[in-house]
Amino acid sequence: MMLRALLNAIGLAMLLSACSGLPENVERPVSHALATPATTALGAIVAQRRQAAHAQSASGFLLLSGPDDAYGSRLALAEAAEKTLDLQYYAIHADASTARLLRSVVQAARRGVRVRVLLDDFHSTGRDAQVMRLAFEPNIEMRMFNPVAGPRASKVGRIVSAMLDFSRAQQRMHNKLFIADNAMGVTGGRNLGDAYFGNAEAGNFVDLDVLAAGPIVAELSKSFDQYWNNERAYPVQALISKKELLEMREKIRAQDAAEADQPAEDATQEQAQAAQRLKSDASPAARAPADSAAPVTKQDVKDAQAHRAAQFQPMDLARARFIWAPAAMLADKPAKIAAESSAGPAPREGAVLATPSAPRAGKASSEGAQSTPPLSEAQGDTVVDGLLQFMGQARRELLIVSPYFVPGTNIMQAFRDARARGVRVRVLTNSLASNDAPIAHAGYMGHRSALLGMGVELYEMRSEQAGLRSALGLSGSGSSTGSSRAMLHSKFLVMDGRWLAVGSMNLDLRSELQNTEIALLIRSRKLAAIAGKQIETGMRDLAWHVEQDEQGLIWHAPKGSDLEDTRSEPDTSFLLRLLMNVLGPLAPDHLL
Repeated sequence: MMLRALLNAIGLAMLLSACSGLPENVERPVSHALATPATTALGAIVAQRRQAAHAQSASGFLLLSGPDDAYGSRLALAEAAEKTLDLQYYAIHADASTARLLRSVVQAARRGVRVRVLLDDFHSTGRDAQVMRLAFEPNIEMRMFNPVAGPRASKVGRIVSAMLDFSRAQQRMHNKLFIADNAMGVTGGRNLGDAYFGNAEAGNFVDLDVLAAGPIVAELSKSFDQYWNNERAYPVQALISKKELLEMREKIRAQDAAEADQPAEDATQEQAQAAQRLKSDASPAARAPADSAAPVTKQDVKDAQAHRAAQFQPMDLARARFIWAPAAMLADKPAKIAAESSAGPAPREGAVLATPSAPRAGKASSEGAQSTPPLSEAQGDTVVDGLLQFMGQARRELLIVSPYFVPGTNIMQAFRDARARGVRVRVLTNSLASNDAPIAHAGYMGHRSALLGMGVELYEMRSEQAGLRSALGLSGSGSSTGSSRAMLHSKFLVMDGRWLAVGSMNLDLRSELQNTEIALLIRSRKLAAIAGKQIETGMRDLAWHVEQDEQGLIWHAPKGSDLEDTRSEPDTSFLLRLLMNVLGPLAPDHLL
């Protein structure tokens, strides 16, 4: 019966996709970022903070490594915006954390702030499609980038629609921006959702963002405007009606109501305890031991997640300790993704912008003179190409964090060249157990021995036990202890202790060839030291150190742990390792 239902869904999706392509002659009113950010309260804060720091560099930066700062900065920007809010994301999930944040965005719109939301269309199906209701709020415009034709209510139908247009569906807008009044903005690795703010059931991402202030934000906004005004961005109203979204919402609510009292078998220990605490706070009678041991329901977990999201506090932007430094932006142009009318992939020429924030690197600044070439020389066909050219200037050390690490020919050559110059190269990536996309790990596995052979030092993020079901998304935590999985999602590198690059890109062929990305290159010993310390700590305390000898690969356990060294992928089941060994040689690197 299940197979018949699946086939029926596939057949229906194929029929609908064949009958309904993307809309034509769509109106896209052109708009741009706020031209006078200095006249806003946020602009005044930037000027005050710079003056108080006696900074020569015009742009300031604050690393956001924890959920509280990551969420609090976005919440503060939404609450402080006076004129404009611009959001650009690969994924915005309809869950507790996002709900509170988007309520602040709606409130901003209702007090007169012009809000533009640009979202990649790949994940906007089922429950997550409800985010598109923002488009029907007054003073909010929402556009979907590179949309996939076909139904949105069914994930199966969505997958089939993507398969029918496989080449274009593989190309996604992976950029992440949250900009207020063109004066301050956040960019980095995080999407919007519970898993990015430490509030998810099955596992949470370890991530890094940067809060930027000053002229560099105007460069981020220029990139946003390019995507917003591009033919690949479709207004939500051209893709789905408010009535359809409301009908979908009612079905979701009915499903939630039917499942509310079911035991939350996939709840982690932390969530079960949080749900019990919340029930105890709400009802003194629930503090009895018998009641405390009662099963946690799915509604209990949702209530606990909403309670956790409500605890986030907006950051005090007026007291933010910015580090002022020269910087440049790298951003793929929208043309990297083929337009609907294109016969083939977009040309790569001129696909990246690289704009330095005054003063240029190489000149005296608050960070001091450097011998490294100017920031504006970090250019290339794509963001990844630009980073590889940037890495080509390394003379001493490269510290790299890339959660999805599938190095192609260009990346491997960059590592060979660096090692030939005597550069120490260390990479922190996901282990198979911590990877939320294990097929990407299969691609990395094929390059691991070659990387170790050239002297690249590899570290893999430790996580809880991962089996075949958890890797395929069929169970919750996949943990034998009930603890949620920690999954690496940060994307940054430190070069020679003086440069920091942070953004949305991975060092893999998907970021190089398929997805559009954005990154900031910052010349700052202080920021490099902060980020470098995070990497060093992660490698020492939270990661397996992978080496190879005459017997093959060996994973050395994190220092101070009670774990033992192992000769097989740590914290994984035999079936999962078998699957990766079978799929690894078959999967093309550029699709991983």
